[in-house]
Parts: sequence; structure tokens; C-alpha cells
Amino acid sequence: MIWLWVAVLAVVTVAPLVAYTRRAGRQRGRQEAALSLHRAQLRELDRDLEDGRLVREEHEAAKLEVQRRLLADAALAEPAPPRSSVAAVATVGVLVPAAALALYLTVGHPDFPPKDNGGAPAQQVLTPQQRADAERGEEAVAQLSARLRLMEPHADRTLQGYEILGKAELELGHLPEAIDAFQHVLADRFEPTIAAETAEMMTEVAGNTVTPEALALFKRAMAAAPADAPWRPMARKRIAEAGG
Repeated sequence: MIWLWVAVLAVVTVAPLVAYTRRAGRQRGRQEAALSLHRAQLRELDRDLEDGRLVREEHEAAKLEVQRRLLADAALAEPAPPRSSVAAVATVGVLVPAAALALYLTVGHPDFPPKDNGGAPAQQVLTPQQRADAERGEEAVAQLSARLRLMEPHADRTLQGYEILGKAELELGHLPEAIDAFQHVLADRFEPTIAAETAEMMTEVAGNTVTPEALALFKRAMAAAPADAPWRPMARKRIAEAGG
């Protein structure tokens, strides 16, 4: 049954690409609105999990669907293609669902802050087809990273792309790459949640040691975040561990 839903979600993901080739003139405004909606949906899902309205499995499945759409919007971040590039758009339409499938196959616990995974079952052994799908997903993320390096560094859509890239790299377990992507965002636009996520990843990369750079990010995030930010207890604990 799950694969039926995967197929349905893949169709939903590719549909915006088809519409993009026909309504390119309105694409930028619609894309920015879609990205804002996706971010709001992710925050709402985290609140539902925290309040107990969703169990972890439902939360992960719903969050994965939103992340698929985020990756699709990242692929749509380029200027409108001419008619001759319809074939290229169709190729992206194949790569994006492949990337989403790879994330689904490799994801563990995507919610933030990280939870203790003790007692979890052993990691699934992938079939040759699943490994091939995962490799294609890695390639799609690499292509997104390459496109971002060619875009205007301080443009809003570039920063949105780096935020999406950071989340995708984090889901794949690529912590150094995720840190680098998020730092591109923080260099131009400080967002407390991204800062706290980045500081936590820095701590994990350093062998669960709060580095001075991570400590500074935790403190700045705590100062700028709303009082009900769900990651505040984690950040407060990290600051205490560092003697700050």
C-alpha cells in the first residue's frame, strides 16, 4: 500500500513542473508563496508531534511529503525555460521523485531536536534497485548544490535553495554538507531555528562537544527565538554543557 502512496506523491510532485512550462510568467511569485507555505506546514507538523496530535510515524510520513515538495520547488527555482527546454524540465521531473524516494529509504528520525533512537531495529538492507534509487537521489541533491553555486549568492531564491539543500543533506546524514548549506543562509539572514540546527550538527560533528562556534550560535538563537520554540530545552542543555 505504501508504494501506491509513493506513486501518487510522485505524480503530485511532478505536476508543478508541467504547469511551470505553461505558466512561467507567474512562476516566481507562486514559488515564493509555496516555499512559505511548506515552511509553515513543517512548523505545524512539529507542533502537532510535540502536542501529541500525531504519532511519530504519522509525523515522519507527513514531513517527508512536505520535503518532497520543497525539493520540487527547488528544482523550479531557475528562470523560466524556453519551449526548447521542455525535455530538460521533464528530466528534472524524473530526478526529483528519485531524490524523494532516496530520502524516504535513507531517513531515520528527521525531526528536530534529535531523539534517542535506542532500541530501534537494525537498518534495512537495501535491494539493488533501492540502492540504485538512492544513488540517483544523491545525484539529484548534488545537482541542486551545483545549480546554487551558479546563482546570485545573496538572492532570496538562492537562500531558499540553500535552506532546502541543508535539510536534504541532513536527511541523507551528510552533516558537514548540511552545515555548509545552512551557513550560506545564516550569513545573509539569521533564523534562530536554522542557527540552532546548525549548532547542534556542529556539536555532533565534534564528537558531541559544544565548540565555541556552536556555543555562539546557540546563544544567539536563544536570544532571537520566541519563548515557545520547541528546541529551547536542547539549546539550554548544550549551553550548560559548554559552561556558558
